[in-house]
Amino acid sequence: MPDTSYDTIVIGVGGMGSAAVYQLAKRGQDVLGIERYDIPHRRGSSHGDTRIFRLTQPEHPDYVPLAERARTLWRRLEAESGADLLTTTGSIHAGPEGSEVVAGAVDSCEAHDVPYEVLSGTELNERFPGYELPDGHRGVFQPDGGYLACERAISTHVEQAFSHGATVRAREAVREVDIGENDVTVRTDRDEYTADSLVVAAGAWAGKHLEFLSDFLTPERRIMGWFQPQAPDRFDPSNFPVFSVDVPAGHYYGFPVFERSGFKIGMTPESPAPIDPDEWDDEPTVDDERDLRRLLDDNFPDAAGETLRLTTCIITSSEDGHFYLDTHPDYGHVSIAAGFTGHGYKFCSVVGEVLADFATDGATDNPIDVHRFEERI
Repeated sequence: MPDTSYDTIVIGVGGMGSAAVYQLAKRGQDVLGIERYDIPHRRGSSHGDTRIFRLTQPEHPDYVPLAERARTLWRRLEAESGADLLTTTGSIHAGPEGSEVVAGAVDSCEAHDVPYEVLSGTELNERFPGYELPDGHRGVFQPDGGYLACERAISTHVEQAFSHGATVRAREAVREVDIGENDVTVRTDRDEYTADSLVVAAGAWAGKHLEFLSDFLTPERRIMGWFQPQAPDRFDPSNFPVFSVDVPAGHYYGFPVFERSGFKIGMTPESPAPIDPDEWDDEPTVDDERDLRRLLDDNFPDAAGETLRLTTCIITSSEDGHFYLDTHPDYGHVSIAAGFTGHGYKFCSVVGEVLADFATDGATDNPIDVHRFEERI
C-alpha cells in the first residue's frame, strides 16, 4: 500500500499552493499537494496567460515590501528553472486627478522610496501611443512593473517541487478536513491522508474547507478578453506598460500582447454578484464582450479590432480588501492563504514562502501584519 502520511498537505495547487508545495519540498518536507482540477486549470484565478506584477500598491503601502520580496523570489525561480516568468514593462495606475487610485499609488511609492513619475493623460499618451486617456487624468508610471506568465509559473513551481521530491495529485477533490490538536486528516474522493500540518490555498473553495472562513470570503465572477490591435506595434511589451485605470466606463486593467495574439484586458464590475464556485456560469456572454469593448472604444482605440478570445475566472474577495495570510486562529499547524480580491497573483512566490515558514517554523519574518486574522474576523 502507498504511504498516505506526510509532513504537510497543501490543499489547492494553483498560484499560491504550487509555490507553497515548492517551498516546502525545497526545505526537505515530505509534502503532498492536492488539486481538484488540472494543473494548471481555468476554474480559479491563476489563468489567462498573464497576470500583473507591480511594486505600486494603492491597496496599502505595507504591500510594497511583500511585492519586492516576491520579485526576488520570482527571479530566483527563473534562475533555478531556466523559465521566463516575469517580464518588465513598467506599470501605470491612472484615474482622474485627485482620485484615490492615483493618490494611493503615489503614497505607496513614497512610503518605500520606489521610483515613479506622475504624467498627465496627454503626456502618458505621447510616451505610450497605445493609450488615449483624457488630459484631466493622471497616470503613475513605475518602471519595475510588468507581467507574469501565470500558467507557466504554476507549472514551473510544480516541476521544481517534483525535483525536490514533492507529491502532487490532480483531479482529486477534497471532501473532508479533520483538524486534530497536533495533526490533520484529509479525505478526498480517492483516498485518506494524514499530516503534521496543513496549508489551505484553495481559492474560492477555502471557505468550504474551513467553515470559519465562509462568512469572510466572497467568490465572484470576472471576465477577460483578447482583441486584435489595429496598430500592433503600439501594444508590444517593449513600449506598452501594464495598466490599471479608472475611466468613465469603469475600472479596467490590461497587458501588452504576449505570445498568443491579442491585447488582453479585464474589468472589475462596480457591483459584483457573489457566486458558488461549484455552480456558476463560466461561459462569456455578449454583454461581457460589450462591457470590455467600452474601454477599447474610448481609451485604446488602436486595439479595438476583432475579438479573439473571451474567458471567465473566479476571484475571491475578503471583507476588507486585504487578503488573509496567517495560521488558523485555533490551530497553529494549519496555515491559510485566501481572499486575494483580484490582485494577489503577483505575490504567489512570497506567499508560498510565508506558508512554508508557518508549516516549518510556526512564524515568518515577512511583513504580513495587515494580512493576519487578528482583529479582522
